[in-house]
Amino acid sequence: MSAQSFPVSEIVATRRPHRKDAARNYDALLAAAREAFAEQGAEASLEDIARRAGVGIGTLYRNFPTRRHLFESLYAGEVEALCEVAREVADLEPWEALTTWLDRFAGYMVTKRAVLEALNNESAIFVTCRESMYAAGTPLFERAQRAGEARTDMTFSDLLRMVAGITATTYDDDTQRDRVMSIALDGVRGTR
Repeated sequence: MSAQSFPVSEIVATRRPHRKDAARNYDALLAAAREAFAEQGAEASLEDIARRAGVGIGTLYRNFPTRRHLFESLYAGEVEALCEVAREVADLEPWEALTTWLDRFAGYMVTKRAVLEALNNESAIFVTCRESMYAAGTPLFERAQRAGEARTDMTFSDLLRMVAGITATTYDDDTQRDRVMSIALDGVRGTR
């Protein structure tokens, strides 16, 4: 899987500036946006995002002319990170590879909810991101199924919907969320 390229990587590469200082500002803005959207939802203030990134609002608008452009860039970057995790865990034991990737997917869902509030789910970027995410995670799931580590009466789509549902609720703390995820994954585990 390490040699596989995902379509979302091209989107991310074409949007990210090449000059070091501009790339640094771009990355800082995305990190600040990720944090602000996770805390405040899709309506987080662009001025607050610029302040968190340590840049002026003009720098934000040079990089992201519209709020939608910021959402799309953030979403594409998150999906690209998920694809990279799939590459990194591909050589682990099947169940460990799958659950490591799913843990990252669960973390990604926090940002995804805020971003999707503002995006049309069938936009070209969303479709490309979804295709890339499935291309990255499906082989991990199918490998776990072939190894007898994951149920064979479910699909990868079923699994993602289950994890998305688990992450859609609030928890007392991360420990409780991790415990609920562990209980759910026990139900996914195949019989060896």
